[in-house]
Amino acid sequence: QSQLAESGGGVVQPGGSLRLSCSTSGFTSGYAALGWFRQAPGKEREGVSCLSKDDSRTYYRDAVKGRFTISRDNAKNMMYLQMNNLEPEDTAVYYCAADLDFMLGRSWYCRPGRVDSWGQGIPVTVSS
Repeated sequence: QSQLAESGGGVVQPGGSLRLSCSTSGFTSGYAALGWFRQAPGKEREGVSCLSKDDSRTYYRDAVKGRFTISRDNAKNMMYLQMNNLEPEDTAVYYCAADLDFMLGRSWYCRPGRVDSWGQGIPVTVSS
């Protein structure tokens, strides 16, 4: 069965780092694209970072550019989000997600409405 499962969240001080992991069993590179989304308290769910279906291109929302790095290890069926220099505004529940593709042509659609499958979510709290 295809499934997504996040791990690696927690509480960290501003300026700290966390690495989120996602087990991606059943979602094969070339057939399914992966991405990370988050939902902060009182806010809409938003795309954080997405990969194209072939893993050749990456998308980051402006707020995390230069701080977050998405990667995928197909041999291990794992996807990661390295989060550095975390800010209180990064506090949210983070979700691993899969779609047929988050990129169409040269346009990105790293949006919740595109997602076909969700992980259960894992909380990240950035606070002193």
